[in-house]
Amino acid sequence: MTQASFFEALSEGAQATRVTIHPAMTHQAKLVFWGVRGSTPTPERDTWRYGGNTPCLELTAPDGTQFILDCGTGLRTLGNRWTEQANGRGIRAHVLVTHYHWDHIQGIPFFHPFFESQNQFHFYSFQSKYLGPDSLKKVLEAQLASPYFPVDVSMMTAGRDFREVAGGDKWEIGGTHITAAWLNHPQGCLGYRLDTSGGSVVYATDNEPGPAEFDLNLRQLAHGADVLIYDAQYSPEQLASERKGWGHSSWLEGVKIARDAKVRNLILFHHDPDSSDRVVDGFLSAARQEFPATWAAAEGMSVHLSNRGVSVSMRETRLGQRRRLRFNAVVSGHLDDGTPFQEKAMVRDLSLQGAYLCLKNRPRLQSEMRVVIEAAGDPSRSSMLSLRATVVHFDPGREKTQNGVGVVFIEDPDLGRQVD
Repeated sequence: MTQASFFEALSEGAQATRVTIHPAMTHQAKLVFWGVRGSTPTPERDTWRYGGNTPCLELTAPDGTQFILDCGTGLRTLGNRWTEQANGRGIRAHVLVTHYHWDHIQGIPFFHPFFESQNQFHFYSFQSKYLGPDSLKKVLEAQLASPYFPVDVSMMTAGRDFREVAGGDKWEIGGTHITAAWLNHPQGCLGYRLDTSGGSVVYATDNEPGPAEFDLNLRQLAHGADVLIYDAQYSPEQLASERKGWGHSSWLEGVKIARDAKVRNLILFHHDPDSSDRVVDGFLSAARQEFPATWAAAEGMSVHLSNRGVSVSMRETRLGQRRRLRFNAVVSGHLDDGTPFQEKAMVRDLSLQGAYLCLKNRPRLQSEMRVVIEAAGDPSRSSMLSLRATVVHFDPGREKTQNGVGVVFIEDPDLGRQVD
């Protein structure tokens, strides 16, 4: 089937790879990002806002079934959280690995629940032509092989079983229907679709557009999905030149797929290790101009899916020295629907990293804002501080005029421009 004939079939009422589910009113799935960086971890100052851990996602289905998508360095933090929450009780989870490159498996030795006998894990990935049968089992054991790690795999006392899957395979776990599809990446890679009663998630990292077969695979996999998580490691210019053939993609290709496949929300993922937060901000801004329902994956970001739709929330900002205060400010930014706004506001809490504002409007998460603070001083002259910020938190107030908005200050490209 060609790409054109596929979409023609859809227009006549057919649906590919999508399972029709009728959710109950209370059904909700939750997706949490624990690692969003590609290739190698980046514990650097200018990448902390989006995060430096390599790929790892947690999906909790409406029936409570837990899934792990990839085992990058973000897996360690997830393991610590699960161990704390379990409080000695057994953990049961299903681990879907897209492929065997380092950045997608390097968290395995540091996942504490693998070393506790009361836990049980079910692993899924493909048979590599370089490793042969039991590829995933061999990869896991190699992560703890001498002389690369101080303890061997016998210390992993949790129950483990392995299932080899391939592109086109479909199976069911609890109430979640899973579909796998081949993506275009060196040495092979799988994309996964998980259809739950709360909504559908497509995880398609590490893919380079171009070959018709793989392009069609992805559009079939993603058709009608509530959330598409897509490889946006490079800029369109990089993808067309010095990064061509490296097995990755761009925000622009993600937008094209989201449009073609009628995806509801696009999440840019697998950020390049050399892309600062400011670069990712630029990719997000450009993508939203073409496809407004776009987000940039950030560590701690969570996505809730239910019959009411999809909602996105950000983690709490990192703690810093904070001061309670009351400053008048003028705030300008964009609402959820992209409409610009400007209003006078009150700054109620301030740190060197960000601020907590009291606003009438509801600005969009991950949108940029300008905060102009009226600093108290000599009553005979006015002194103002103009700061560029991004929205990371929203608390609806008891009254419509008292919404709490958390922002993080970001680098201003026009440092020479001051307001006196």
